[in-house]
Amino acid sequence: MEFFRIIKVKIQDKIIQDKLTIANLESFSNELFVVGNQSITEAEIGSVWDEFTLTRSLIRGGMRFALVECPNALAWTITTGIQPDPDAIVIHLTINRQQHEKSFIEEIEEFLDDQSSCLQHYFNRNSQAKMK
Repeated sequence: MEFFRIIKVKIQDKIIQDKLTIANLESFSNELFVVGNQSITEAEIGSVWDEFTLTRSLIRGGMRFALVECPNALAWTITTGIQPDPDAIVIHLTINRQQHEKSFIEEIEEFLDDQSSCLQHYFNRNSQAKMK
C-alpha cells in the first residue's frame, strides 16, 4: 500500500537532506523518538508501533527513512523537485501489503498527518534564509 501527503512549501532538496537528521528527529515528528544508540544514518527509535532501527538515506530529491525490523517494511520518503508535485514537499509512505487492518491504516494516516504538520511548521519557522 502507498500513501501520500503534499506540503505546499517550496524548498530545495539539499535543505531537506541537511536539516532532516536523526539528531533533530523530534523537531519534525511527534510520533518518533530516539530511545537508544544513534548515528548519522540510523538510530534505535520508539513509535506507536514498537521500537525499531530507523535508517536515514539520501535520495534524489530528499530523504528516505525506513523501519528496518518492521514486519510491514514501512518506509517513507520526503522529497521535493520531482513528481507528483515538483513545487512542494511530498511525503510518500509505503508498506509491503495490499491490505491491512483498519486500525493500522488509521495509525499510518495519523503518522502522515503529524509528519505533514511538523514539517510545514519546521520549514515555515526556519525560512530558507535561516537554513543556509
